[in-house]
Amino acid sequence: MTYLTALCDDEVEELDKTEKLLNAYEREHPEVDFIIECFESADELLYRVEDRNYTPDLIFMDIFMPGPGGVSDSVGMDAAKKLRDMGSRARLFFLTTSGEYALQAFDVNASQYLIKPVTKGRIFDVLDTFLLREEEEKKKYILLKVEGRFVKVAVSDIVYCEAQGKIQCIHLAGGGEYLQRMTMTELGEILLDYREFVRVGSAFIVNLEYIESLNARDVWLSDGKKIYLPRGAYKGLRERYFNYYCKIF
Repeated sequence: MTYLTALCDDEVEELDKTEKLLNAYEREHPEVDFIIECFESADELLYRVEDRNYTPDLIFMDIFMPGPGGVSDSVGMDAAKKLRDMGSRARLFFLTTSGEYALQAFDVNASQYLIKPVTKGRIFDVLDTFLLREEEEKKKYILLKVEGRFVKVAVSDIVYCEAQGKIQCIHLAGGGEYLQRMTMTELGEILLDYREFVRVGSAFIVNLEYIESLNARDVWLSDGKKIYLPRGAYKGLRERYFNYYCKIF
């Protein structure tokens, strides 16, 4: 398995340390290949992603890096938000000196928040869990009957499902959709066993992986869809959302 891997830190020593840890992991796991590129600023990484069609699978990034005027600030967190706005679905690992931005890490779907100095054992544990989850993701498919034929659909590609009368519309990453003649309850019996899916009111089933933000009134998804929350739904959804991301790793 090959993973394009971006390391972003303004301290060269930290870049070298992280690269050596990843190389050590490769030596103990011959099936894994990290193609590593190092960036000494968040702007450099953003430029590569935006203008050079660079799509890393994994990003290890510091939060505190010099911003305008050379003042150290939460540049890494701001860069992570911009990456998500660009559509990046990279697994994001923050390596930083402070825990003060841990909650904000959920807003950018961070996979892990590690406090420096990061040990070999800690990063190996994180990578072991990541690879295990990748293997589990490959096994997660559902079968849908579309125009008289059966179609295998990856659960990870389903953004949300929407009830349209007696028809359920399954919206996919990339803008595609499948229409299914069944009830929302029947569709829920297929999807709600997967921990990333949650029922939102009577008309929607949402994949937590694609939630960009939520508040007491509505949920914003990564494809731009806005779902209005019915009265009383926010507390339960917020709890599921945070529990899901806390338990990813």
